[in-house]
Amino acid sequence: MTQRYDLIVIGAGMAGITAATKCAGQGWAVAIVDALPYGGTCALRGCDPKKILRRGAEIIDSARLMRGKGIDMGDLSINWADLMRHKHGFTDPVPQNMQDGLARDGVATLHGHARFTGTDRVEIDGTSYEAGHFLITTGAHPRPLDFPGHQHLIDSTDFLDLPALPPRILFLGGGFVSFEFAHIAARAGSSPVIIDRGPRPLKAFDPDLVDLLITRGEAAGIQMHRSTTITAVEPTGAGYLVSLERSGTPATMHADLIVHGAGRTPELAGLDLAAAGVKWSARGVQVAGHLQSTTNPAVYAAGDSADTPGMPLTPVAVAEGKVAASNMLKDTTTVPDYTGIPTAVFTIPELARVGLLEQDATDRGMDVDVRYSDTSRWYSNYRIGETTAAAKILIDRTSDRIIGAHMLGPEYSELINTVGLAIKLGLTTRQLRSLTAAYPTIGSDLGSML
Repeated sequence: MTQRYDLIVIGAGMAGITAATKCAGQGWAVAIVDALPYGGTCALRGCDPKKILRRGAEIIDSARLMRGKGIDMGDLSINWADLMRHKHGFTDPVPQNMQDGLARDGVATLHGHARFTGTDRVEIDGTSYEAGHFLITTGAHPRPLDFPGHQHLIDSTDFLDLPALPPRILFLGGGFVSFEFAHIAARAGSSPVIIDRGPRPLKAFDPDLVDLLITRGEAAGIQMHRSTTITAVEPTGAGYLVSLERSGTPATMHADLIVHGAGRTPELAGLDLAAAGVKWSARGVQVAGHLQSTTNPAVYAAGDSADTPGMPLTPVAVAEGKVAASNMLKDTTTVPDYTGIPTAVFTIPELARVGLLEQDATDRGMDVDVRYSDTSRWYSNYRIGETTAAAKILIDRTSDRIIGAHMLGPEYSELINTVGLAIKLGLTTRQLRSLTAAYPTIGSDLGSML
């Protein structure tokens, strides 16, 4: 006999768990399914464990910055095995805790591979289920590679479980994964190299600040190669021989480990969406603004699984999960609000952004006041010995409102949240400057940046 639910959520990451809990709380019969442990990428294989490992790198870097300023590093170093155990202390309990919480909230917790067998039916490892609604939140997986030897690369999940770091690590791709992991590896004693096929890495961030970050990374031992592609990887007795093409010129490089950080694509291929009449592409399930499939009204999608304007970030996925749940419960068409959502690359120091890039504003013909500050000599950075820090605030002259903010510096990932709130609420710079902030704090620097 086929079991029936009001909602089946496919994917037990934070977006799916949020939606399942919300709908179950309103009396719906809800089930959630995942072939992987509950918790999703962020809690188990991404944001959270990565930042735990980054803490070790922060300590090393902070001590180095204060050499000759009262701190003697001595033999201070990262014990990778101990740091990894610290990470596991957080990640290991997550799946069971998530599952127990869902069960307490009345959500049926299923395990296995789900695939659609009709517009309102799925099969999970041989068992058939029906539902009035489906929410797809299956996340993303590393983009497939096609050069000879690509199978020798590891992905971000593998990196976060390495028992030890080898001396020579090559990171493929100029995005979040490569930069964040390279900054960790450099402080742990490895010699990381980032290669990017384009001339401009971290394309979603301000290019001037990216250049500062690359220079700061080079001082920490990170090599950056732009306009470079891998053409082949060959195992050797001492690691790998990597064949490259740099601006059209062949080259080779040796590495002990090669990490795939060259983008991700939605994890949808195994769902047999065609059987449900769901249209999708490499960008995700085709949805209307309110996250409902354009071709099957029973299906909704959120996060990396949905083709939306939202950035591929966990907070965005959770927000979309909440909106999708509300729309299903109330039969409404509310569209998620993406205004003022910040993002950050957790390098050392971190790079943060909210709102428009300078080029975006120029292309739109906006009358923009660009307020750039080299904050490397400001008290908040002098205090900790940091020598690379800057901020660029974009202000619409006609409204006196911030339309974009870009920051590189210690703790600026916290400061960017204040700017994001100002953008969301439409606050003017005059209103922001009227704030009397606690001093000395990073937050008190915002008034001077404006």
